[in-house]
Amino acid sequence: MKVVTGATWRNSPAALDPGIKSLNYLNNILAKIEGQQAGAQEVILLNPQGLVSECSGDNIFFLRHGALVTPKLSSGALNGITRTTVLELARKAGWEAREDDVRRYDLFTCEEMFLTGTGAEIIPVIEVDGRSVGNGKPGKKTAELIQSYRKLVTTTGTPIPA
Repeated sequence: MKVVTGATWRNSPAALDPGIKSLNYLNNILAKIEGQQAGAQEVILLNPQGLVSECSGDNIFFLRHGALVTPKLSSGALNGITRTTVLELARKAGWEAREDDVRRYDLFTCEEMFLTGTGAEIIPVIEVDGRSVGNGKPGKKTAELIQSYRKLVTTTGTPIPA
């Protein structure tokens, strides 16, 4: 997947708590339009302080210097179920996994990147703002997490009748 950074900001958590499902997705929709116009499948939202918050419909993770990093909830990121599960899976596998202040530079210099969401599960990112992520292909650690996540949801999830 190719992503770009949008000009539309993520709502400040002080103005609109991302934990409240208010159905106010206007800034997400505006960002998605920006992404489509730029030829990207997803858009990174920055908060008013210029820190990475999340994408228009997904949480964002990256691997840098062996650590799995995702933006802090205080940046405006949604505390998603898949986000929490991925952090737990990474820690169980013995990885350093943390929430941190994330800048665009961190995304430009990471080895791997992926997005998470309930419907999307885990989606590898190969390009951000026209720059290749790592070698421009989905990474090994991302593939490991995808495998672990799919195993978890197929063994512990509730089957949906056909």
